[in-house]
Amino acid sequence: MNYTRREMGHTALAALSLSGAKGAAHSSNIQGVQIGVITYSFRGMTSLDDIIRAIVDIGLNEVELMSATAETAAGAPPARFGPGPGRGPSGGPPGAPPSPEQRAAMRARMNSPEAQQAREELRKWRLAASLDAFKPVRQKFVDAAIDLHLLCFNMNESFTDDEIDYVFQVARTLGVRAITTSTQVTVSKRVAPFADKYKLLVGYHGHDNVQDHNEFSTQESFETAMSYSKYNGMNLDIGHFVAANEDPLQMLEKHHARVTNLHLKDRKKSHGPNMAWGQGDTPIREVLQLMKKRKFRFPANIEYEYRGESDPVSEVKKCFQFCKDALG
Repeated sequence: MNYTRREMGHTALAALSLSGAKGAAHSSNIQGVQIGVITYSFRGMTSLDDIIRAIVDIGLNEVELMSATAETAAGAPPARFGPGPGRGPSGGPPGAPPSPEQRAAMRARMNSPEAQQAREELRKWRLAASLDAFKPVRQKFVDAAIDLHLLCFNMNESFTDDEIDYVFQVARTLGVRAITTSTQVTVSKRVAPFADKYKLLVGYHGHDNVQDHNEFSTQESFETAMSYSKYNGMNLDIGHFVAANEDPLQMLEKHHARVTNLHLKDRKKSHGPNMAWGQGDTPIREVLQLMKKRKFRFPANIEYEYRGESDPVSEVKKCFQFCKDALG
C-alpha cells in the first residue's frame, strides 16, 4: 500500500523503538547526565556511515543529527552554498565568530542568483520527497545502538508553511524527541502552530548577536518564543550564551522544563572566540554538575567549534573526557 507524506507522518516508525540505544555495548550517560554530540562537529565528513563510525569510536550513544546530513543520505541535491567542509558557520576558520564583514559576505552569497536557484531546487525536492527515504537513515543509528534524539533543522524566513510542515514530518519519520533550529524570533511564531499540531518540542538555538532583537541571544528572546507555544523551547548553547554576557546556570534553573538539549562549548565573554575547553569563560563543569544534581534528563551535546590541534574525532574525544572528569 502506498501512503501519502501526511499519512506517513502519523504512522512512521510505529514498529521502531525510540530506545534503540538501550542495551548498547557503549554508553555515554555519565552519573545520570546524558552526553552526546551534534553531527555538525564532524562537518568535514560527507558520509553518514563515517559519522556514525566516528560517534561509536568516541564512545557516545546519543546524537543530534544535522538536517543536511539526513537529507543528503535521503537523496537530496547536494548543498552548494554552505561554508564548506572544515569551515566555521561564517566561512572563516573554525573557532572564529563571524565579523560584520563576514556576515555581510555570507548574506550576499546566500542571496546570489545561483544560491537562490539551488534553494528552489532543494525546496522542490523536499515537497516531492518520499518519507520512506528517511527510514534507512534512522535504521543506521538503530543498528549502531545510537539514540537519534534530535533533528537539527535550521528553518529561516524563506521557509514556506509547506516546508515547515515537511520538517516536522521528517522529524516524526526519524523518530526524534525534538527538533532544534537556528532561526529568528519571528520564525518561531510561525513554527509554533506546527509544534502544537505535531506535539513536538522545538528547541531554539541562540548565538551572541544581541544587537538584532530578532535573533536568539538573550533570555528575553527565548522567553518571547516560548510564549507562542508550550512546545516552543530552548536548545541552550552555553558557550554562545556566555559570549552574549548571559548566565546559563540561571537560565537552566529558571527554564529547565523547556530545554530540549544543551550545546557544550567554551567561549569568552563579550563576543569572544571559541576556546579549547577549560580556557574560556563558560562554566561547563558547573553546568554539568547542575544537571547531575538536579537530575535533568535532556542531553548535553558536544559541539566542536574551536580550532583544535588535531582532527575532529580526536578533539571530540577530548571534550568527552572533559565531561567525564567534570562529572566524576
